[in-house]
Amino acid sequence: MRKPLQFKSTKPNVSIFDVAELAGLSTASVSRVINSPDSTKEKTRIAVQNAVRQLGYIPNGAARALSSRNSKVIGAIIPTIDNSIFAQGIQALQSYLMGKGYYLLLGSSNYDPDQEFDLCRNFLVQQVAGIIMMGDTHHPECVNMLAREETPFVNTGTYSQDGAHCVGFDNAKAASRATRYLLDLGHTEFAMIAGVTKFNDRAINRVNGVKDELARSGVSLDESRIIERPYEIDAGGSALKELMRQPAPPTAIICGNDVLATGAILAAAREGINIPDDVSIIGFDDLVISRHLSPALTTIQIPTEEMWCRAADMLLDLLKGKDGPSAVEIDFSLIVRESTAPPRP
Repeated sequence: MRKPLQFKSTKPNVSIFDVAELAGLSTASVSRVINSPDSTKEKTRIAVQNAVRQLGYIPNGAARALSSRNSKVIGAIIPTIDNSIFAQGIQALQSYLMGKGYYLLLGSSNYDPDQEFDLCRNFLVQQVAGIIMMGDTHHPECVNMLAREETPFVNTGTYSQDGAHCVGFDNAKAASRATRYLLDLGHTEFAMIAGVTKFNDRAINRVNGVKDELARSGVSLDESRIIERPYEIDAGGSALKELMRQPAPPTAIICGNDVLATGAILAAAREGINIPDDVSIIGFDDLVISRHLSPALTTIQIPTEEMWCRAADMLLDLLKGKDGPSAVEIDFSLIVRESTAPPRP
């Protein structure tokens, strides 16, 4: 069982967050007591004053700025900077925010909810106005902290009408679309090179989308044909070789993203495996490299830039108190290129 994260700061300097934690209040309430004690309830004022004395906290201008909620900084947390799909989205987000008079503070969680929690806490110390995060697999204490600090956040890269505000797409539906295309070509022997599903709801939903679509057509997918790998080219290549060396190799391989699919195509060329004659390969994301591979990669295209910019719009509307949809679904499309074909007789 995961050990609950502690809110207590390990920094030598006491912050307003430490005072709020000890007093059991939000930082906004602490700031009101510090700046306008006569306008606060006695119980709240006493709790804050006791915490201030106990911790030796010295109020400063930064703490007062936090209470004004006038920050022009937006935080964004992505899983990694190694994947160009995230770099593309962040570049679009930064440009879009600057056009709106806001600035971007960026962090990378390495698909680790604990690191994401630490980044969120540090972002709050830096007085971000709001945060955009990938997916909906967050540490529960992270979500609780943002709620307690009254800091809005928006999930992107995923879509659900239940839960937090989000702008994204249905990963299971997109994976199902790729699977249906291969089924319609006549394939019945499938495999999947998936991303690591631990702490990654997008990877989990893509695996489930493939399984569900195959099940609807009466096609089974043995667990030995689902290989999880980190989103790296070499990892995609090693998974391809492992699958094609099985006694009954698949005729169609669905990859969790284009990075894995790129590795699979490059490895196939080295191994003398012909794509798509020996095996069809389909990716996910439509990276720029996908159209320049030989053969060019069939993939699911996601309008990444639009997704991040619309997530920014949703967050800015929340900051302004505007009413709007809590979930926005982004369309995806199947881009058919040279890496897929009907199976050979």
